[in-house]
Amino acid sequence: MRRISSTPRKNTLRAAALVASAAMVAIGVQAGSASAQPDRETGASAVQLSAAQRATAFKSAQSNASATAAKIGLGAREKLVVRDVIKDADGTVHTRYERTFDGLPVLGGDLVVHQAKNGAHNVTKATNARIAVASTSAALAPSVAKKSALRAAAAGKDTKTDASGAPRKVIWAATGKPVLAYETVVTGVQKDGTPSRLHVITDATTGKKLWQNEAIETGTGTSTYSGKVALTTTKSGTTYQLTDGARGGHKTYDLNQKTSGTGTLFTDADDVWGGGRQTAGVDAHYGAAVTWDFYKNTFGRSGIRGDGKGAYSRVHYGNSYVNAFWDDGCFCMTYGDGSGNTHPLTSLDVAAHEMSHGVTAATAGLNYSGESGGLNEATSDIFGTSAEFYANNASDPGDYLIGEKIDINGDGTPLRYMDKPSKDGASADYWSSGVGNKDVHYSSGVANHFFYLLSEGSGAKVINGVSYNSPTYNGSKVTGIGRAKAEKIWYKALTTYMTSTTNYKAARTATLKAAGDLYGTTGAEYKAVGAAWTGLNVN
Repeated sequence: MRRISSTPRKNTLRAAALVASAAMVAIGVQAGSASAQPDRETGASAVQLSAAQRATAFKSAQSNASATAAKIGLGAREKLVVRDVIKDADGTVHTRYERTFDGLPVLGGDLVVHQAKNGAHNVTKATNARIAVASTSAALAPSVAKKSALRAAAAGKDTKTDASGAPRKVIWAATGKPVLAYETVVTGVQKDGTPSRLHVITDATTGKKLWQNEAIETGTGTSTYSGKVALTTTKSGTTYQLTDGARGGHKTYDLNQKTSGTGTLFTDADDVWGGGRQTAGVDAHYGAAVTWDFYKNTFGRSGIRGDGKGAYSRVHYGNSYVNAFWDDGCFCMTYGDGSGNTHPLTSLDVAAHEMSHGVTAATAGLNYSGESGGLNEATSDIFGTSAEFYANNASDPGDYLIGEKIDINGDGTPLRYMDKPSKDGASADYWSSGVGNKDVHYSSGVANHFFYLLSEGSGAKVINGVSYNSPTYNGSKVTGIGRAKAEKIWYKALTTYMTSTTNYKAARTATLKAAGDLYGTTGAEYKAVGAAWTGLNVN
């Protein structure tokens, strides 16, 4: 579950979770870019693959997986399973793989092979450890792992827990030396009413809990937050439905305060939406459309998984539910109505944040704990903010504030601040050795701060009527390169260079590689990436 926050702030409410190849066009260099390299960004940008081309790319990569495994030096007992293929305009192909060992999934063993048009290649790995275990026969019975997982859920105060599925044997490689382990999935309900699907990893020899991860990612009509907006709907018989045929068939449903099922598809007689229960549906449908368009027109990404298929949205979840979440299991977004059912969590940046958790799951798959978890949360904040700017909606102007419309704190303040994250009272402005011990909603501050500095630079300024004043760890001055370039650098880093275990040091490397690919290693963009990370104590 990716939640907006994990602890109450300024009131007794638990804050909600914001949880959770490119278009075949030349992506022009933005104003202020390094004019000496006008074609570099185009060459390193991904090209859009049709459904048939994508399927062919996957099939080809999988048929060559054995040869690829040998080429990059994997052992004879290891195999590669294709998860994503991205092709750049210059012919470079980035193929993301999961790994198996003797047929068992290797969690934390994911990698990306980058192959240039001339055949030269290099690899980005989630772990550099050699994948090997003495035996794939477990000393521990699966029932022991199940009990361990249920205890973990109980410790988190989850209710209605059930581990009905049998634990599966895996190789755990995300932390330290690879070991034989069990993965158990416990379903239930979290303390704030959010559904839970807790993945617990247990050492198959000692019974020790190695790791756990919550998989539920908390994240024309008249809307609550965005004014009058255009909606793409579908007519069925004499009624209209909130089904977006232009964006993969995305549908929006009314759960009518229930906490399970799909709900009832919103319908209307005259295609003029808004008022009553419809309003939250308008916001969610609009937010999904804007987010789809943002990814499509900015990066050439067609849908969350890049496969042209739409997700679906559910509004009016539960009673006074102060949360919103993305669930990769149902490939859907869900929104509560807030305290007293008066502030639905359907603002645009929330919707884009939620969908972006799905993008992260489909690409880097950043583990939702430690520093990688902070990067996961920050990615959703970064693209949630970016989509808000992209929408250019006068009723909700773009800003570097997260959740400013939904009033989670009860006093009109936003949930998070990107220019100086610590203004929320808990988030980290800079990296320190203990930042990974923070809740991921607070360790995300470092990456949020990076994005702001890279986009706008340090110091005081006013943007769209909002005052910002961004400091640096060492008092250095950082000059921004503009949000458009910062977005492209983060997206390329996420989709081609980050893995499930990426931490802040590795994120610095990934964004530098992305900036180098897009703009060269001698220009202002590359230098700004390095300066921004240094200004955050990530060296």
